[in-house]
Amino acid sequence: MAVLAAVKSAQGAAKVCPSFVGPTCSRPAAVRREWRTMARAERNDYIAAVQCLTTQPSRVYTNGSLYDDFPRVHQATAPTAHKAAPFLPWHRYFVHAYETALKETCGYAGVIPYWDWSQDWEDMPRAPVWDSESGFGGDGAADTPITVGEGRCVREGPFSNLEARYYGDQSHPHCLSRGFASRDELHRIGAPISPDSLEDLSRSSPSFEVYSSELEHRAHTFMRDGVRGDFSAYTGPYDPVFFLHHANLDRLWAQWQATTSGGSTAYAGPRRYGADAPAVTLNDMLDVGGLLPSVSVASVMDTAGGVFCYQY
Repeated sequence: MAVLAAVKSAQGAAKVCPSFVGPTCSRPAAVRREWRTMARAERNDYIAAVQCLTTQPSRVYTNGSLYDDFPRVHQATAPTAHKAAPFLPWHRYFVHAYETALKETCGYAGVIPYWDWSQDWEDMPRAPVWDSESGFGGDGAADTPITVGEGRCVREGPFSNLEARYYGDQSHPHCLSRGFASRDELHRIGAPISPDSLEDLSRSSPSFEVYSSELEHRAHTFMRDGVRGDFSAYTGPYDPVFFLHHANLDRLWAQWQATTSGGSTAYAGPRRYGADAPAVTLNDMLDVGGLLPSVSVASVMDTAGGVFCYQY
């Protein structure tokens, strides 16, 4: 429990940045910030809180840790949370469940950060999130065998000793694994998430269904085929960068909502992956596997209303 104690003793340095009081927020909305803009102490606080999750017992399953719960729930909900309309609202609530666990179980006093990968698309391996001292460690070690998803063991950084218990829907204990693609391949698959490309997407996609589907495809291709390893399966939340990645997707969606007429209620498409899937409604419920109570889609459409009170 030394990690948990360290988390709680260090939180005095972490601060929630006050900002505007949102339309339905009763308090100043918390500000989610980009990883590279955070002070070193704030990064350390966040990393310590994430490490703490690995020391806490599972809330959802009969074995494993609270940290294991998130990749397992993500895997279990894959058919409804991916390649379908719930992708963005479900992951918005899933990231909130993770942040709630960090705060309520591990004493984290900060705000969950995001990684703006559009700033790093030309040279992804040099992104600050991969720093071994003030980040989450980088590529898998070349002198270790291939483990999962063309990845190898991460041997530097605060998660170098992390054991992932599952890969996809199979029990498959292994080290946290990454396998960065070649520079040329990273540049090719990174081009669709460059700032200019994302701006073009936002400007040219008036419908939620088109925007959500295209954003999911671009971002998942970049992480699955660029980072590989644990990101190659739906148990991707084993990689702690997963939540910074999805917080960024949430940020982009929030920007689209703010600049699109009717964006705060725009929601359409299939309820799950498959040709026979029924259409969604705002009254549909979002199930995060018991990590938090299920809520309606309508209640997560506004980052400063419903169940939330944050901004970017």
